[in-house]
Amino acid sequence: MNNSALPDVNALVIVPQRKIGTKMMAAICIILLLLLARAFWKGDIAWSYVSENLFSRSVLAGVGNTIIMTFCAMIVGIVLGVIAAIMRMSDNPVLRSISVGYVWLFRGAPALLQLLLWFNLALIFPTIGIPGLFSIRTVDVMTPFVAALLGLGIQQGAYTAEVVRAGILSIDKGQMEAAQSIGMTKLRATLKIVLPQAMRVIVPPIGNETIGMVKLTSLASVIQYSEVLRSVEDIYYVNSRVIELLIVATIWYMVVVTILSILQIYIERHFSKGWGRRDASRQQPVGPALTGEAG
Repeated sequence: MNNSALPDVNALVIVPQRKIGTKMMAAICIILLLLLARAFWKGDIAWSYVSENLFSRSVLAGVGNTIIMTFCAMIVGIVLGVIAAIMRMSDNPVLRSISVGYVWLFRGAPALLQLLLWFNLALIFPTIGIPGLFSIRTVDVMTPFVAALLGLGIQQGAYTAEVVRAGILSIDKGQMEAAQSIGMTKLRATLKIVLPQAMRVIVPPIGNETIGMVKLTSLASVIQYSEVLRSVEDIYYVNSRVIELLIVATIWYMVVVTILSILQIYIERHFSKGWGRRDASRQQPVGPALTGEAG
């Protein structure tokens, strides 16, 4: 075969595929976003009320209460979730049954229903305490903050239990066997060996649950807890500027969620250090080794 008859490969021009469909879709999305922005700008919205109430004292107090409730409920949920996950993986059938029942009950009941049940607990138990030692009226203990904390935190614990259990199961069983072979108990090995390694798997969904908790705290407004939504409701009941105050609440929710999303990125990077990476200084170059063997 005469090689001179073949075309020059370097002279060929690579023509990229025309993606007309994706370009049209992007253009349509941009147009829709512009129309939506124009509709809000031209709509009957008094933006002066938005700027006036965005940093008002009551709204800022509501934002602070939202953040406090989010972190308190997540702390309760994480503690209960870790305990429930360890109980679920225990050899004791009683502990396993309690863990399964806890997850089944509190993951199945709606969050709003749980908040209402805790807030109205005094209707069932007028007083709580230890018989013969002390007793206290339930209505004095079950404040809106406590009811919201218990309702959101205990429910979050049921979801966190499954997240933690999945993270523990992602670690090879050999880690547990090696820890037990040097005399560590199963509980100690789980807390000291398995759980720290499982954090790489646990942190991302827990971060998402924390962001979800920020928005879930809005349900606490039903039981009169003064979070950001309740704060703007109190204002628009007075001035009747409903949409403007709801826009204020939306802005603050987006600000808090954005900050938590950035923190989640850094936390995930911290727990993912060294995972799936190799130290380049310890790797031997392949080329010279093969050359030496060939020689």
